[in-house]
Order: sequence, then C-alpha cells, then structure tokens
Amino acid sequence: MIRKLLITALLAATPLPLPAQAAPEIAAQQSPAPLGDLVAKVDIPYEQFTLANGLRVIVHTDRKAPIVSVNVWYHVGSVDEPMGRSGFAHLFEHIMFRGSEHSRVDHFKPLEEAGGSQFNGTTDFNRTNYFQTVPTPALDLALFLESDRMGWLLPAIDDKVVSSEREIVLNEKRDGENQPGGLLFPALLAALYPPEHPYSIPAIGREPDLRAATVADAKNWFRTHYGPNNAVLVLAGDIDAKTARPLVEHWFGQIPPGPTPARFASPVPARTAPTRQVLTDKVATVQLIRAWPLPGEDTPGMAALEVGLATFGSGPTSLLYDRLVRRERLAVGVSASVYSWEGASIAMIGAEVRPGVDPAQVEKRIDELLAEWKQTGPSADELNRIATRSVAGTIRALEQVGGFGGKGQTLAEGAVFSDDPADYKRQLAEIAGATPKTVKAAAARWLTPNDHRVTLMPGERNPTSIDAPQAARVVAEAAKPAAPGFQPQGTPADRSAGAPPAGDITKLTAAKVERATLSNGMKVQFVANHAVPVVRMQIALDGGVSADSREKPGTQRLMLGLLREGTDGALGALDGPEIARRLERLGGSVSASAALDRTRISLNALTPNLAPSVQLFADIVSRPTFPDDQLERIRGQVLADLANEATEPGGIAFRAAPALIYGPDHPYGQSFNGNGTPEGVKAITQADLTAFHAALLQPADAVLFVVGDTTLAEVLPLLEQNFGKLKPGAKPLPLAKAAAPAPQAPGKIILYDRPGAPQAFILAGAPLALTGRDDILPLGLANDVFGGLATSRLNKLLREEKGWSYGASSSAAPTRGNMPFLLTAPVDRAHAGESIAAIRSLLGEFRGTRPPQAGEVDRARASSIRSLPADFETGGAVLGALERAVVLNRPDDYLATLPGRIEAVPLKSVQQSAMPAADDLVFIVVGDAATLQPQLKALGLPLETRSLP
Repeated sequence: MIRKLLITALLAATPLPLPAQAAPEIAAQQSPAPLGDLVAKVDIPYEQFTLANGLRVIVHTDRKAPIVSVNVWYHVGSVDEPMGRSGFAHLFEHIMFRGSEHSRVDHFKPLEEAGGSQFNGTTDFNRTNYFQTVPTPALDLALFLESDRMGWLLPAIDDKVVSSEREIVLNEKRDGENQPGGLLFPALLAALYPPEHPYSIPAIGREPDLRAATVADAKNWFRTHYGPNNAVLVLAGDIDAKTARPLVEHWFGQIPPGPTPARFASPVPARTAPTRQVLTDKVATVQLIRAWPLPGEDTPGMAALEVGLATFGSGPTSLLYDRLVRRERLAVGVSASVYSWEGASIAMIGAEVRPGVDPAQVEKRIDELLAEWKQTGPSADELNRIATRSVAGTIRALEQVGGFGGKGQTLAEGAVFSDDPADYKRQLAEIAGATPKTVKAAAARWLTPNDHRVTLMPGERNPTSIDAPQAARVVAEAAKPAAPGFQPQGTPADRSAGAPPAGDITKLTAAKVERATLSNGMKVQFVANHAVPVVRMQIALDGGVSADSREKPGTQRLMLGLLREGTDGALGALDGPEIARRLERLGGSVSASAALDRTRISLNALTPNLAPSVQLFADIVSRPTFPDDQLERIRGQVLADLANEATEPGGIAFRAAPALIYGPDHPYGQSFNGNGTPEGVKAITQADLTAFHAALLQPADAVLFVVGDTTLAEVLPLLEQNFGKLKPGAKPLPLAKAAAPAPQAPGKIILYDRPGAPQAFILAGAPLALTGRDDILPLGLANDVFGGLATSRLNKLLREEKGWSYGASSSAAPTRGNMPFLLTAPVDRAHAGESIAAIRSLLGEFRGTRPPQAGEVDRARASSIRSLPADFETGGAVLGALERAVVLNRPDDYLATLPGRIEAVPLKSVQQSAMPAADDLVFIVVGDAATLQPQLKALGLPLETRSLP
C-alpha cells in the first residue's frame, strides 16, 4: 500500500546539541527489574456488558491514537465440523467476506476506503475470528459490517460464492503443501490422534471434503454456530463503554440468539508404545521431530511444561542448543515448545541435522539430553530468564490495540476460551511461578517414552495419510435450542440505505522529533512514546546488502550473525551464551538486518532495565570479537539457510530475481536478502568480518534512533557514555553509486523445474525509472490500484474472479537507486500460462486502454490518508519512519504534510506514473516443468527452462 511504501519522515524537530563538556559518567545498574514487577505492569483495564441476545461485549479504552480495533470471535472452529466436512470452518470464514444482505460487496472494500488496517479473519481448531482497526469516525461502519454478516448473511450465500471461495481455499491449501515439509503437520496430527478425535485433521481440511461442501452446508453452519450468543465482540482503542453500548445495541441488538452448539470430546489419546514415521520431501536437511499429545492449555501444569521446554530447547541459552548446536556441532537448529489450543496441546522437540552428520547420532543425543534434563530439571535462574523473556514479549505485543497479540485479541481469547478476558494475568502468573519442582513433575507426567517420532528426509515427497477419511466424533455436550422469548434491544438500525459513511478524520498529529549529536558526530533522533514500558533503539549505518563483498558474497550476513557471539568492551569479555543470558534477564533483544541501502542493528529494551541494556547493546555494536569457533557454527547455519532457500519456491525465485532485473554487475543485482552464495560463505575469514565491521561502523555517518518510554534528557547521557566515544573504523564501505540497471531478460520467462509441485510460483519484476528519493506518491497510488490493495485489479482477477490464486500482489519498494517493481502470484499449476497472460493484459490495459479511473484512485487515496494514524500507533512503526526519512532524504515536515501531498496528487499523474510495461517484466516461474512448459510455450514469449540451483 502507499502508506507502507512512502511514509518516510516524522515532524522534525528541535535540534538539541550535546553540551561541550563531557557527559557525566553513568553507572549502569546491572540488576534487572524483578520479574514480579514486570508482571504487575501487564494490565488491560476493561468494562463489559452482555446484550439480551447473548452477545458479550468487552471495551478497553486507549486514547493514544484516534483508532479503534474491532474484534469478533466466534467460538467455532475445525473441531466442530461434522464427519465428511473437514475444512468447512475455514471455508466458511472465507464466505463471510463475500458480502451480506445490506452490503453486497466484498467486506474488504468499504474497510479499505475507510482507512481500515489489519483487517482479516483466521480459523483455528476452536475459534474463528474477524478483526479490523479503523479510524474512530469509521467505527459505525465497522459495526454495521460485522453486525450485517452476523445477522443477515444468508441472502448473500449462493453456489457462485461457495464455489469461488472453495477454489481460493484449495489454492491456499496447495500453497502450504507446496512448501518443503508442508505435509509434516497434517501427518503428525494423524499419527497423534485417532480418526474420531477432533484434532486429528488440520483446519485447512481434506480436498474431497471441501469439494463436497454445499450451499445448504454453509447455511446450516451459519444458523448453528454464528449466533450472537456464540460470539464475543471486543472494542479496544479510542472508545469507552458509555459510548460503545448504544452503538452496539443499535447495530447488534436486533439479531436473535442462535442455538448453543454441541461440543465434541477431545480426550488425550492413551499411548501405550512409541511410534515412528519416516517422511521424504524436498527439504535441504534431515529433520528430527518427536511429539506427545497433551490436554488443553488451561490444564494445570501446562504453563510449567511450556516454560520448562523452553529451557530445554528454545533459544540460544537452552540445553539442546548449547550441546547440539554450539558445542557438538551435530545440528544447525533445534526447538522445543508446547503448541496449545482449547481442548488439546502438543509438546514437540525438533532438530535440524547438520549436513554430513548421522541422524541416528543426533537422535541418540536428544534421548540422552532429555533424560538428563528430566532428571535434574532446569535451574531457578533458567526459569526466571525464560519467564522474563515471555513477559517482555507480552508487554511489547500489548502496545497495539489490534493485530495479532494486541490488546483486543488478548481480551477476546481469554473471554472465549477461559470465560475471563483477563486470563492473560493467570497465564503470566503461572509462567512466572514455575519452579524446578513443577517443571520436573509436568515433564514426568507428559513427556513419556511413548512419543511419536518423525524423520523428515530429503527426497521426493512420499504419500501421507493427510486425506484419510475421518471418523464420527463423540459428543461431550449436546446442542441446545435457542432460548425463547428474545426481545430486541436498542434503537433498530435502518439498513436499507446500506453502509453508513466512514466519517471525517481529524488532522494528523505528527510525533515530535527531538535531535541531538554525540561528541563523535553520531546523530540522534528521539521520539517519546509512553504507551508501554519499552524503549526501541536502532543504529542505522550506511551500506546495505548492495555494499556486500563482491569477492565473498555473504560477508555482511555472517558479520551480522556473529555480533552476539562474543564481545570485549566496557562489560569485559563476554561469550555468546553469556550475552544471551544477560539479554534474557533484562527482557531485551538485539537484532541485526540489512536492506539494500542500509544496515540496522536494533535494541528492544524494557524501560526499567534500559541502562544495562544500552551498555550491553553498545558492546555488541562496537566491540564484537567474531570468535573463530563460532564463525564455523554460524557459517554452517548460513549454508543451511542457503540450502533451504534453494528448496522453497519463493526462495528460488527471489534468489534469481536481482541479477535478472538489474544485471549481475549492478549494486542491486547481487542479492535482495544478503545471504550470499555457498562459495562466498565458505571462503570468509575472521579477518574479513573484522575489516567489514570496521568499514561499516562510521559514527559520523550513523544515526541512532530512539523511540519509547523515556525522555531525551534521560537517555542522552546513556548514549554519550556508551556510543559517544566510538571512533571511526577503517576506510568506509564503498556505497552503491547510481548505476543504470541492465535487465537481463525483459519480456522473457525463466522456468525453474520443481517436479511434482502442486502450485506454480510466479514472480515478475523490472527496474523502475524512479528512485525512492523522487516524488513517488503517484506511483504508490497507481500500484495500490493495480496490485497493492486487497481489492486491487490484480488480486480481484486472479483470486476473486478466476479462483486461480490464494492472493496476488505487487509492490515498488523505495530505494536510493532505481526502485524494483515486484509482483508475486502463487497459482494453480493448471492455470500458470493463463495467469501470466492475464497479468500482461492487465498491465497493458493499465498503461493504455484502461488507466486508473478516478473512483479507483480516490479510494486508494482515501485509504492511504485515513489509515495514517494506525500506521504510527507503535514505537516500532515510528522508528521505521524515522529511518526511512534519512535513507530517502525526505524533508522534516514530510509526515505532517503527507495527507495534503497525497490529496494533491492529480489523477493524470497517477495515470502517467512509472508503472512498468508488460514487456519490461521478466517472469520467473517455479513449478513442475512437465505441466508448465506447454502452457508457457503457448504464450509465444522467450522461454528458458533451468534446473533447480
């Protein structure tokens, strides 16, 4: 969307130069805040009421932005499907987006026009949820849309809708199965649970069952499960209960209650012996998985097992990682976790075997380490660190009112599954209260020798039991008819006029940016954000993926991967495990990444632990040691990533794209992700990493961004003490100079043969004439109309009208050099040729006979302007905007004036924007050549078939 591509600055700022005298020395408090204090900070105040029809309404007030998150959760999921209709709950979720009696348009369309964001729906075993975040004046619209499909959906359901959405869902199913290891989870469920168990089949379902679904099934499902008494509505944000109640009564109060649905039994299967399964698939390395079926997430002991397993195999401080990955080099990755749902859970331990290592040796070591861990248990310190990490993650997630893990969904989940919106408090208390004794008891109870083991081997995919018929389920609670005597509530809504207007939005209030300069010339930009006790910090360095070594591609990736593996700075010599342990105790995290033009190293810290977090962060940024022994370990992980990338349809296409779009000698032609090449990664030495880091770290050219729960006066002395004394390294990296792209295959199709693939992954790309530093607002609006929005021409054609794809989109990422235009469309392999022809035809029309129309542009324009408040709700979003402003050289007032700038873009400028012509695009297709070649040859375009890399 335009707002994702083009928002590049915040309202600047009052310069605040650092005083000439030296900054005061600050003794960083090394003792982190007590875990109990952190848990106490997690609080989501709410009010609730229930309508006469049984709809439970929960309201949380958060005035930090003029937006409201609207969540509707229905207590129905795939566990409620009758025999022979697996996947129907998810299919019906799709149907719910196709309009209702008084709104006969796709649900996304009015939300996009209103400036909605994060709108979607998901289906799991036990619930189906629908959510959107809208500007406050559009709350009436969102409530109208949700209430109309809750009460008046049936007239909009017909054979065309069911058939269309079925094809979309089948494409979604194929997309998942087309990934390496895509059949592992369905096979695991089928092995852990008997056919009559409601958790024996994933929510995506079986293809024969989906094909059998009818309109009558859809209407019966709606009548049975979609009554208001089986739903929870959560409003979170710029709203209060007093205001919300009459609105909710107005829109929902006339809907009669439905029956109380039956609930199926989901007992923990009795396992009397271990079982084993060998699968082969197009994976790069051998993967070992062992799993146990467990009871539902609210069962006593589940939280202790979850925290305990994290100490065993989740993260760099875990026992499994320390032994198998770090010390013994038997694996390149490990995991251990509990996947929890309402009526069942699965404990799972996994390892990705290092190439050249005997999987039997790794399996034996896991046996030994698990037995050792179950005997001794984790230490209290380990449990405290993992609990702190979990609580810190929750605090960060609750910064936003909507979205996954936000306040609205947190309250809804507690209400639906535990009958308590504040159930998150119980969960956090149990996590924080786990002890070595409770963990050992839970492990002894549930991690028995009677596990199920899967060995996933590289090779051609072998059949699994994914489409084996299910058996009849056992009813635990019988259905009950709707209660008689319902009396409508509230002032009846007049729906005959359709959707209410979205309302006028207030003028955008840009955040205040304060600036300073450290004594070594490093610039600082600061924005206060007190929504949660979190401070985000990012040092942005000139030189991104385009500055990676040409002789040894992957140098930058290895350097960034080793930053946390050893330091020798103000805190003394620290190895990787000690750095990881300190970050866990502090509830902080440090990450590093590179875009085409910039390298970013980031800290996410809790405010009470800010001082020691900044001190550790500074050592990681400025004094890494790149230890030789850890270089070999990280090298192995990067090589494994490259091997995995070569098995994934998207990875294959994006690996080939840069050189084809820009030419191999262009700064952007080497890689989009910086992973390098196997040959380059194998040749890199410790000296290479040290030299690259020294050249990258140039304080005078760096910018340190800080956004969060502090003040510039408080944080500036910390920054001066820890970063102000940094000296520039060696000669700076040669930055990517302006260079003309040299496309290698415009108008050509490159086909990568992936035998047997059920889908064709299509990636099309071209370099644009514009750079990110130009005025790209017209291009952004044009791309929104063409492929940037859910209602775009491209997605509407391939998904809604043809049913060939689960979703297709296009983008134009702003870069310092010529921007890349990229289009992706995973499609049914039977329609790959037709899809490419349709894409080319759409682009031809777009640039010729059917340019963007005034109504389309106005909708895209309104969506971009009205969604701006939601786009900057979180500190992370603000920080990203600050950083993009520097990269793209935007004026200081860019965000404050952005609504007016977008409003002023003439229709003619959008129609004449720099969108590529069809013949500019190179098409990269990954799929089964035997199926695809005849279709692609029929297009009459140059075609080159390549083997997989």
